[in-house]
Formats: sequence, structure tokens, C-alpha cells
Amino acid sequence: MQQLSVTDTTLLNLETPTSIGHVSSVAILDPSTCPVPFTFEHLTERVAARLPALPQFRRRLYEVPLGLDRPYWIEDPDFDLDYHLRHIAVPAPGDDRRLADLVARIHERHLDRRRPLWEIYLIEGLADGRVAVLSKIHHAAIDGITGQEVLAALVDTEPDAPAVTVEDTWRPEQPPAEAGLLVRTVARSMLSPYRILVRSARLARQIPAIGPVFTNALFYLGRAGSVEELIDHPGVAAPRTSFNRAIGAHRRWAFTSVPLTEVRAVRDDANNGPGGVLAHGAPVSVNDVVLAVCAGALRRWIQGRETLPERSLAALVPVSVSVRRPDGETEHRVAGTITTLATDHDDPVERLTAISEAMLVVRDHNAVPAQALKDIGQLTPPSVAALAGRLVARTGLAERFHPPFNVVIANVPGPDVPLYAAGARVVAHHPISPILDGVGMNLSVTSLGGQLDFGLIADRDLVPDLWDLADGIPAALEELRAAVASRSPRVFEDHGATANRGR
Repeated sequence: MQQLSVTDTTLLNLETPTSIGHVSSVAILDPSTCPVPFTFEHLTERVAARLPALPQFRRRLYEVPLGLDRPYWIEDPDFDLDYHLRHIAVPAPGDDRRLADLVARIHERHLDRRRPLWEIYLIEGLADGRVAVLSKIHHAAIDGITGQEVLAALVDTEPDAPAVTVEDTWRPEQPPAEAGLLVRTVARSMLSPYRILVRSARLARQIPAIGPVFTNALFYLGRAGSVEELIDHPGVAAPRTSFNRAIGAHRRWAFTSVPLTEVRAVRDDANNGPGGVLAHGAPVSVNDVVLAVCAGALRRWIQGRETLPERSLAALVPVSVSVRRPDGETEHRVAGTITTLATDHDDPVERLTAISEAMLVVRDHNAVPAQALKDIGQLTPPSVAALAGRLVARTGLAERFHPPFNVVIANVPGPDVPLYAAGARVVAHHPISPILDGVGMNLSVTSLGGQLDFGLIADRDLVPDLWDLADGIPAALEELRAAVASRSPRVFEDHGATANRGR
């Protein structure tokens, strides 16, 4: 029995009737590479053989009575593999949009907390003889790193990989008695005053790292004439858009892919081409280019459906940070940082430069530390946090209070080698992430082999034309590539001088 961390408990508490806490992905497979017929039974056998390397797949939640403490993972005594594996077909003619509609309807359904929090669907009927595998797993069970480990356990680097021979030492576990669990909870609570003092002190020391948004809010609170004026202030909130509202229970999903070589070419041209190193003297990264491509597509898409805000859109970008532990070991954590998307710039190169410079600053100073998020969560009882999440959803507070970002853009690097699932070649791997009240859109991307696979998720009613945005991503990359390639050294130098005057 293992107690959930504060972060994982928070991810559970964020779930409401309209918000889900699981992440999904869709792998598009070419079954012609499979040495045996690719069937649902064949896939089931492969997943069953990999279970020893997938401990998350046989653990289920056990809640503490009355929500007095964080829940526990237990080895499910009633584990039923057949429940978690599903077989379905996409309607004819099996094109991308029909696949996306089916995936969105499956993804929007909550996972059953009485069972291990995952499901896998084999989807047949796609055009050109392809098949798809949709996987759903709760974010409380995996993070970005363990998610890649789960992927690695389910795939191979060759179609005829040998059978797994790992000994299965797993044993089911009976749920603990509620009376004993309550005694343990009471014992833990006796130490709560000391823990609260320690975490409060540690949180206070991290205020410089997490303070910009809260500091701005407090500053403008004294100067604003109303709450509405406060929440619209550029120092506090991102500009309003049609998708920054309370979300419903239903989703739309769209996807696209672009060559990774073209993204790297933009990076290389920006760093070593006619303009040399841009603005701030730090090299442009692949992630900077991805953000600039998303920004360009969002800018053109918004211009086609509503008025583009004068202020730039802002994005929440998950970043990986390394923390040195007291024992000298390095621990990798995920933190969130808010950055401009420079949508107030018409020029694609200026947009890339502004984003790259902003990311350099936020990487060094403005990322919200993972430890700070944990400390904040430790100071809030799980039952109170869950109640707060439901209150926000039911009262529609997201219609009045907007977060300091408009969209979440997550870029998770994947393997740079061919992958095979049960012998079938993985030709694409598109991510699907959650959305939140007030932030009704998420753009996620992962790399596979020589391409970047995008997955766009949004509230069904707030964004009826999500495919228009997805179709604009390849066009935004081409626009940025051409602009960077044609830019003269003098223009880069002038922009760099202008950007550096404010530093």
C-alpha cells in the first residue's frame, strides 16, 4: 500500500463533472509490419506479457474515510485485464476526422475509480489498412517521465522483438480496515502543526520564485476600481478570448504532424544562418520554434473568427527542472512557466525572437517550482481541495476570473528511433491532454522518429472549428521557415539591439 503524493492527490481533486484528470494518446499503426496477423487477441497477449513492467496498471485507489487524508494505491485484488482492453471500429470511410470524433467521445469519459485508472482501445476501420491504439491513464498515476516509461514498456524497437521473460512477482492486496486507516490518519494529523510550520517557512522562502503573478495582483488590487478592472489588468490576467471560459463536459480533438527536420532547420537558420544568434545571445531551441509555430497558427486562427487581442496571448508551458537533493542525487521534476506567445507581433521572426527571449528569462526566474506546488497542496486537506474544485465548476467562477494564461502548450520529446507496438509500426503518436475551467484549449506535441505529432483538445462548444487551427500548424511552420531563411543579418542585429535595450 502506497500513499499518493500531494501532487497526485491534487490531480484527482481537480476532477469535476466537466473536468477530467487523465491523459490519453493515439498511436497510429501500420499492421503490415507485424510478423503475425494483428488482432485484438494478439494485442491483449502483448499487454498481458508486459504487465510486470507496468506496476501502475494493477493498482487502484483506496480512499481514506471522509477524505481526511490523501488516498492510497493498493494492488487490486479484483484486477481484470479484459475490462481495461476494448475493441471498437471507426465509422466508414475511416478518415482522420471520424477517428478524431470517436477519440474525443472516449477521452471525455471519466475513468472508473473503483478500478485501476487506465484503458486501452484498439480502433479498426481506418483508411489504408491502418489501425489506432487509444490509451487513457490518469495523470495521478503517471507524470511526463513515467509516461515515457509506460510507452517504452509497451513498444519495441523491432517488429519481431523476442517475448518478455521477466518474472511476475505481483501479488494482489486486500484493502486495509477502515478503522486502522483512521488510526493512521489521526497519528499523522498529530504531526500536522509541525509540518505546517515547516512547509509554510519553505513556501515563504520560495515567494521570489512564484511571486510575479501574486505580487502583480496585490499591487493592482489597491489601484483597481473594481474586481473586473483588476482581473482584466495586463499585469494580472491574460487577454480574454472565446475559449477562456467555463468548460462543459464534451470535447473536440484534432491532430496533425510536421517534419522534425523542418523545425530543426528553422532553429539552425535562426542560430547559424544569415542572422546568426538572435536578440539575447542565447541559442533558439526546438521548443522555442514549436511555441512560435503554435503562436502563429493561433494568431491567424483567432483573426479568422474574432478580434485578435491587442495584448499578446500567454501560454502555460510545462518545463523539466533538475533539483539537487540533500543526498547529492539529482531529481527531475516538472514545473510550469508562463510565457508570452508574442501574438501582438505580425512578423514571424520577431515573434520567434520575443518567445525565445521570454523563455530564456522564465527558465531562469519564473518557473513555479514543483516543491512550492507540493507545499501549497500539503497545507490544504484533500476534502477541502475537492470541494473547492467542485465549487469553481458549479458556480461558473471561470466566467469572471481568468488565469494569467490563455492556453497550455506541452512539448514532450519522444524517442528518435522507429517504434513497434505488438509488431505493428507506429507511424504517429498524438497526445491528448486535459483542459481546465477558464482554459478551454490545450496544444500538446511529442516527437517520434523524424516528425512532431500534435494533438489539439478543446471544449466542444467553445471551439467548434478546432480542425481549422490544426490545419494551420503546417502553414505556420512554413511561414516561419521562409521568414527566418530570408531574413538579412542587418534585420536580426537591429532587432537584437532593440530587444536588449530593455534588459
